[in-house]
Amino acid sequence: MLCAVSALATLRSHPLAAAEPAGALSDDPAAQLVGRLDLERYKATIKGLTRFGDRRQGTDRNRAAIDWIESQLRAYGCADVGRLRYAYSPEQKRKPSGPPVAQGAPQGGGRFRGQRAPIGVNDDPQRQPDAKLRALDSQPSTPGEREEIYCTKVGSTHPNEMYIVGAHMDGIGWGEAANDDGSGTALVMELARIFSSPDVQTERSIRFALWNNEETGLDGAYAYVEQRARLQGIESPPGSGRYPEPRWLGMVQHDMVLFDHGMPRADGTLSPTQRPEADVDVEFQSQAKQAEGAQKLAWAFYAANEAYATDYPASVGPHMTNTDSTPFMDLVPAVSVRENERGIQIGAGWDPHWHQPTDVYATFSDADFRLGLNAAQTTLGAIARLAGTSLNSHPQR
Repeated sequence: MLCAVSALATLRSHPLAAAEPAGALSDDPAAQLVGRLDLERYKATIKGLTRFGDRRQGTDRNRAAIDWIESQLRAYGCADVGRLRYAYSPEQKRKPSGPPVAQGAPQGGGRFRGQRAPIGVNDDPQRQPDAKLRALDSQPSTPGEREEIYCTKVGSTHPNEMYIVGAHMDGIGWGEAANDDGSGTALVMELARIFSSPDVQTERSIRFALWNNEETGLDGAYAYVEQRARLQGIESPPGSGRYPEPRWLGMVQHDMVLFDHGMPRADGTLSPTQRPEADVDVEFQSQAKQAEGAQKLAWAFYAANEAYATDYPASVGPHMTNTDSTPFMDLVPAVSVRENERGIQIGAGWDPHWHQPTDVYATFSDADFRLGLNAAQTTLGAIARLAGTSLNSHPQR
């Protein structure tokens, strides 16, 4: 974590960091929107995603999940629903996925400390005891065309500027990918639902993106950057007031937000319950070209958590790595929101369900789901402030 003194100074200097007086929250649009988040609805969205098993890219179950996500976004009234298409082959040359998960150096993904437990990707179908789920996950991935889905809340006064709110919808491991990354996908979908309400107006646009091919090396997010970065801020057709790709102001990725049970014990086991000191980890990458802006963005999320999250605090760290915000981090301030630090905690085995058959809905308790809800409260509050949100008491339908 950052030095406490410098971190506090940064927080206090940030224009969004001032705490709202308790009596003012009823007049705060962000607080009112956060109040529309509901634990049971969040859980139901995750449950809906698990109908498609692990949603591995290049399979029928992945394509069916994309269709379902699109139908949900359209039902919410989210505008500009679209799909980005790209080709994927495992033989293609991969782009570097940013600073690696560290192996001892205090940079990139951080330096491991404390107890570690074995980690890896399960590729043995027989480790999935549920025969129905095992059959659902059995179709192998094949190369070819891929799709990923997005929709947009169009800004009322600055439609040519936007924040990107993302998560990846594909998974692996012969489970249901409930946490990795059903939890993040459901978070983005719930925010799309709330911001798409007819009484919600934002000055700036917000794009809700559900990436594909994260598990193969962030390929879906890289494809989005390759295809759309050059289109930023271009009005099309000219004079229409429409911007197919508004200029990026910031990007936030959500990747696993349910499980924070602490460090592995000496025998490699973890506590079966969410630890009382669990937190929402907000990470930026200190080596990115946009690190200064990303750090400010991270502290804006910290401030939103202080104002709006009901149960779990936020922490800020400089080691964002190996997540779908990586392709954006040199172009725009980018952060990730997650259950644990990606490099030095997830990479050290802090989540035993990561890429495993146990990543199923039934594994997680309400305390786990509530951590995900607090991540949603944090992002919703931050983006509502940043995008300039207001509520119209007489919405136009």
